[in-house]
Amino acid sequence: MATADGGMSGPPGRRVRPPSSYGSMRTDSSSSDIIEVGVGEEEEPAAAAAAAAATFPVVSPPFRHETAASALGENRLQRRRPGSPETFVTMETEMTRPPGGVVIDTRIAAEEEEVEYEDEDGLLTNSPEPPEPPEPEEMVQTEGSGQAGRLHKEQDLAHIFRSIQDLLSKLSNQELLKFKGCFSWRGSEMNQQQLMVDDLLDFVDKMLEVLGPGRSLVRTISCLEAIQMEEEAAELRSRCGRALIRFNLQQHLSRTFKVLHEGVPRAGRQSLLDKVYVPPLISASVVAPPPGAAQQEVQSVNHLFQLHGADGRPVRTVLTSGIPGVGLSVVVAKFCLDWAEQRANWDLQFVVTLSFRDLWYLRSKKAASHMMSLVEVMEYYHPECKDMRYLDEDDCRLLVVMDSFDCYQAALDWQAPVIVDSCCPAPLDHLIVNIIRGNMLCGALIWILGRQAAVSQIPSEFIDVVTELQGFSDQARDVFLTQRFSEPQFAAQVVEHHKRQPLLAELARQPFVCWMVAVELERCLPLLDYRLLPPRLTPFYVSIFIVQTNRRLEYYGGAENTRSPQSWPAEVQQQLLQMGHMAFKMLERRSSEFSEADLAEFGLKLLEVTVFSGLCTELLPSATASRGRRFCFQHYTLQEFMAALYVLTMFHCKSRNVLDPGSSSKFSRMLPVLRPQSRMVVDLLRCALDRTLAASSGHYNLLLRFLCGLLSPDCHQSQLSGFLFPRHAPSIAGLQDARRLLEGAVSTSQTRDREQLENLKECLKEMVLEEL
Repeated sequence: MATADGGMSGPPGRRVRPPSSYGSMRTDSSSSDIIEVGVGEEEEPAAAAAAAAATFPVVSPPFRHETAASALGENRLQRRRPGSPETFVTMETEMTRPPGGVVIDTRIAAEEEEVEYEDEDGLLTNSPEPPEPPEPEEMVQTEGSGQAGRLHKEQDLAHIFRSIQDLLSKLSNQELLKFKGCFSWRGSEMNQQQLMVDDLLDFVDKMLEVLGPGRSLVRTISCLEAIQMEEEAAELRSRCGRALIRFNLQQHLSRTFKVLHEGVPRAGRQSLLDKVYVPPLISASVVAPPPGAAQQEVQSVNHLFQLHGADGRPVRTVLTSGIPGVGLSVVVAKFCLDWAEQRANWDLQFVVTLSFRDLWYLRSKKAASHMMSLVEVMEYYHPECKDMRYLDEDDCRLLVVMDSFDCYQAALDWQAPVIVDSCCPAPLDHLIVNIIRGNMLCGALIWILGRQAAVSQIPSEFIDVVTELQGFSDQARDVFLTQRFSEPQFAAQVVEHHKRQPLLAELARQPFVCWMVAVELERCLPLLDYRLLPPRLTPFYVSIFIVQTNRRLEYYGGAENTRSPQSWPAEVQQQLLQMGHMAFKMLERRSSEFSEADLAEFGLKLLEVTVFSGLCTELLPSATASRGRRFCFQHYTLQEFMAALYVLTMFHCKSRNVLDPGSSSKFSRMLPVLRPQSRMVVDLLRCALDRTLAASSGHYNLLLRFLCGLLSPDCHQSQLSGFLFPRHAPSIAGLQDARRLLEGAVSTSQTRDREQLENLKECLKEMVLEEL
């Protein structure tokens, strides 16, 4: 018959062992069985228990592992141990139960024929072995093959339970008292009643429930070492080595990625990744797909390794690319944090990050020919991975995340010698090539991330699936902006205000720009003058330009550049000026693409422009297969901005008008005779107006608009001062006359074209002569 708490009771006088949370696991002592007093079926369980307590006083043994005779006491009775925390009501279910809710006992009484046997005490015991408990659904992941992924047996919960129980059962009463005292001193997660429970199985059971497997192992080992039980601690560390490494990796990843670092850190303004993360759009394409193969969809970054390759098998190597600012580092952080918090990809035994930026620093620190093994490299960056000599074994389900491929500035030799042993020393370049080729860590999963122009050098035969981050959808962009502010009304104003500038709303589909919009509007939107007008476009582009250049100096400029610089070196300024010159010539040629030959024409290097600058990207090979490698700016508007920046820089720093200063203008009669210092800026703007109004296709519209915005003091004197222009340089003279010229162009009868007229009005909005 079933007892009140769901256990099985046999005939009177028989001992019944209640089902354990971990199947057939039990303590070695026979005291794990329970004696029940026989009562009539018509008696209530509470009355029976009261009668038994009055007749036979219960003697509770001090510790579980004592002999059966001393533990059972004089009357050979033992107190029923509490229901197992995973088979009935636990403290967690009580706390999460809604008011008035009912916890349903789903335990089913065993209906099999009872098997009786006589134990060493001469008592008949009915003790059927309970079935193995099913794994919780949230702890079983389905791989791409459709099979459930499971952890290694050393990381299994049952193995950890047995290992801790076996070690503690070897301790004497005095040693166990010391252990529990140390356990209590090192943490207050378990109360005194739970710590001093008589049943050792219950103690371990509760410890795993409260602390979890990883923390339980660490706490047990540290307490054993504290009470001078080093051999037992070493034995437990050896038996559960993989579980300890997994836990330490999870702790490291959780500490690293829990907080999202955005821009310049501000005290008290840390952003938790889980609070601000919004899933971006991800497209996936199989390398060399079979005819008629359908495009695979990726709902979340956590589903990348559920994709299938061209042969239908689960993928091994996934390549993810995207333009600068699209959030590659953020999706890596989200993937690692979800694994560390056991929210996704639970079947992965280990997740190890090997950033190409760190690998390049290691290669630069040591000689290029310096020999290191892969195990040594992993231990160098992850000391918790010490003695992982089983990396090449088939049962080691490992994911290696290799992000920032563009930071590794050495050319890789894809014909490098084959290396299959992770303990074999070799140059770092050879280790990277063999990992990607699959010669090393053949049973591991590899995730490579980088900018398109950089990852295109990896041969396609080593990649199973290529994915691309495409930024936010319109809905995701609005969600991102909304959840960053605690006040819903202010968040709604931010979303509404940025949409008043359509180009800005389009560009804000990039997470990096969307974050910049949130920061800028948080600062400026409370100002009444700012709130009445649509946001200006030029200051946002200047901010993008500055931040991307500072990131380039920080990430690619060497280990000494650990912070965003306050000024740019002369060579960087010269390179940016050359990029602007190229953008201006592309605009004159009405081209939006450039090649390696174009870069050489303007004295630019391929990697510096297409990878390091953060302003350009490479076009997909499928679109340029017949024309070789082709590149472009991140967004078509960025090309016009760089062209306008080149025009202003040549005027402000070198007093040159690159817009053909000798040409006559139909607007000269609108202005009175100007002072010499004012004449130059008016001539510059007049030439820009001539080009804009003469172009029927409108390809100079944004050039004029950005030029007007850059002429504003808040852009060229505040934002760009010290970076591209000399610090504390005087402002450009004659801006009031230039604005009157622009106002005259708006009112003249020669600009009746509606599109041109609207563009001129936008130019007036961009040219603000007083700082907000």
